[in-house]
Amino acid sequence: MGAVRLNDLPYYTYDDYAQWEGNWELINGVPYSMAPSPTINHQAIANMIAFSLTNKLDICKQCLVLSEQDWKVDESTTLRPDVVFVCNEPGDAFITKRPEIIFEILSKSSIRKDQVTKFAIYQDEKVPYYIIVSPNDLKASVYKLEDGKYSKQGDFTHEQLEFDGLSCDIGINFTDVFGRFR
Repeated sequence: MGAVRLNDLPYYTYDDYAQWEGNWELINGVPYSMAPSPTINHQAIANMIAFSLTNKLDICKQCLVLSEQDWKVDESTTLRPDVVFVCNEPGDAFITKRPEIIFEILSKSSIRKDQVTKFAIYQDEKVPYYIIVSPNDLKASVYKLEDGKYSKQGDFTHEQLEFDGLSCDIGINFTDVFGRFR
């Protein structure tokens, strides 16, 4: 299936997206290249977040921590968050259920998309926690869904954060995440 034209703009679906080579996201039918690859610090911080969360999952067998995995939101939107915490996922080719926590790590090419576009999508999809990580400032801005809107819980640099209202009791220590980069 090729692109469908709406008002002379190409409009793509997941079926189109699944055929593309390289790293892409699809937002409301519009493709976004994820090139160039993230910086080394960006990837290392994502790994530290995933490692920190995974180490807390011994007693929570129904949840997973995934990095760079597609989340098919709907036929016209497929996102690839940096790190997600998802529960009761059947293990398909892509995430099918709303993640409980999403971490996006800012890069020069993704700041607006992460802080505005994805922020709105994650809020609309009712993701309980959205965390925007600044690798330059070594801080994590934590947003919690309250009454259908994100409420900023604070900027975390060295603190322990315990997530509440999720399928599993889980937390993250930002000293562990950012420590080696200070």
